[in-house]
Amino acid sequence: MSPTSPVRRRRLGLPRRVFSQVLLMQLAIAAGVAVLATGLFLAPLSDQLDDQAMRRALAIAQTTAARPQLAEELKSSPPTGDGPVQKEADRIRRASGAEYVVIMNKEGVRWSHTDRAQIGKVVSTDPSDALAGGEVMEIDNGTLGRSARGKVPLRDADGAIVGAVSVGIEYDSVRARLVHSIPGLLAYAGGALAVGALAAYLISRRVQRQTRDLAFSDISALLAEREAMLHGIREGVVALDRAGRIRLLNDEAQRLLGLGAEALGRPLDDALGEGRTTDVLAGRVTGTDLLTVRGQRVLVANRMPTDDGGAVATLRDRTELEQLGRELDSTRGLIDALRAQDHEHANRMHTLLGLLELEMYEEAAEYVGEVAGAHRVTAEQITEKIHDPLLAALLVGKATVAAERGVALSVPRDTSLPDRLVDPGGLVTIVGNLVDNALDAAAGTRHARVEVAVRTEGRSVVLRVRDTGPGVPAGQRETIFTEGWTTKEPPAHGKRGIGLALVRRLAERQGGSARAGEAPEGGAEFTVVLPEALGEPELAATEESR
Repeated sequence: MSPTSPVRRRRLGLPRRVFSQVLLMQLAIAAGVAVLATGLFLAPLSDQLDDQAMRRALAIAQTTAARPQLAEELKSSPPTGDGPVQKEADRIRRASGAEYVVIMNKEGVRWSHTDRAQIGKVVSTDPSDALAGGEVMEIDNGTLGRSARGKVPLRDADGAIVGAVSVGIEYDSVRARLVHSIPGLLAYAGGALAVGALAAYLISRRVQRQTRDLAFSDISALLAEREAMLHGIREGVVALDRAGRIRLLNDEAQRLLGLGAEALGRPLDDALGEGRTTDVLAGRVTGTDLLTVRGQRVLVANRMPTDDGGAVATLRDRTELEQLGRELDSTRGLIDALRAQDHEHANRMHTLLGLLELEMYEEAAEYVGEVAGAHRVTAEQITEKIHDPLLAALLVGKATVAAERGVALSVPRDTSLPDRLVDPGGLVTIVGNLVDNALDAAAGTRHARVEVAVRTEGRSVVLRVRDTGPGVPAGQRETIFTEGWTTKEPPAHGKRGIGLALVRRLAERQGGSARAGEAPEGGAEFTVVLPEALGEPELAATEESR
């Protein structure tokens, strides 16, 4: 038996498109409102028409009872079909359009009636309220059928009640007025429904354009995919509205910027504070792949405006890449230094070999002592003053690189740093960045020299790095600490302009400061103050004993 493809049955129900569903719902609402309004109008209309008919009957009865000769004619004439009371009642009935005008005595005997056979007989409904002096309005059944009635007492010239007047309005005429008003009412309701349908169509078309004619299920799926994508990607996403308020922060953006969900709805300047990161995200700094520093992180930001006046910014973490790049630069510098040392070592070995071949043994020994002593003296001078092993090792290595680049790196006599730094890695980063910049500035100048001075004031550490380079213009001594600012060519691994920004950020993180100035002999001088950079002596001694 060959397999056959199943037949898909179309299920009845709401259409899938947002446009169609919104249109149907709005049409249903408009039709429901029109029907409800018509029903609410017709329900009291019947009561209003009944009330109008009863009041009209009462008014005719009051006008009839107000005729002064009618009471005298009732008392002076018998109840006959051609009597004066009957004639007057017929005249009033024809003039007013009433169904009947009945005039009765105090016993309820009719003196007038539309059906003359009823004259002289007692009325079919109770006239006691009217004969007692009251006025009555009612819908009731009588000898002529259902009618709207009005009853009033009939008084003589002395005001005594001698009878009553009852006037009826045919109830079929009331119903006819109600039925006659329905087509007009339905016409108005139909017009309102048509206007509502047109408005519903226009609104639905707008919704169709804004939703790109998607189905609700598609929109729901897109929202779910959006949430999964935004919170799953390893790239920070920040969305801003036209007023600069944060309306979206994914998980990575919260991590990179150090913000929480409470930042949503707050202005960007208020949530992040002043700084380059805020300026980049707010669009006050333009460009692509803009570098910025937030805390200890180096970020690359890109900003794209949106059609509603807002913007979406993306953030990438370059901290590790920047560190690797700096390590690569240091490694390349070390390789260059090693290569230079290799050539220098080869030259020295050739010189030593020549001295030995010439049997100048004393000169050879003296030459070896001078070469070895120069390096040993430099290392000893640094380690005697800098007792932190990380910083001492850094400066010894930098001194070797400086010598190969033709720059003299010196440490003044008043330099002194005990081995109780709270954050040795931070100070190493600061010194490394400042010395690298100083070497780049001083290299190639006459009497090139870099001086690194470190002194302590209580628990504070004051670092000063001077060079004999061209210096920093006074107008740029604050700008140089901005992320992305540089005068150097970018390296192979990426961009420059991060070192000085990190120096200031690390200093400020410890409550200190970093500033640029002019050295006494020309060139640049950078001063970094780190309060509370040293631990307590007792605590350091305890840790060493352990």
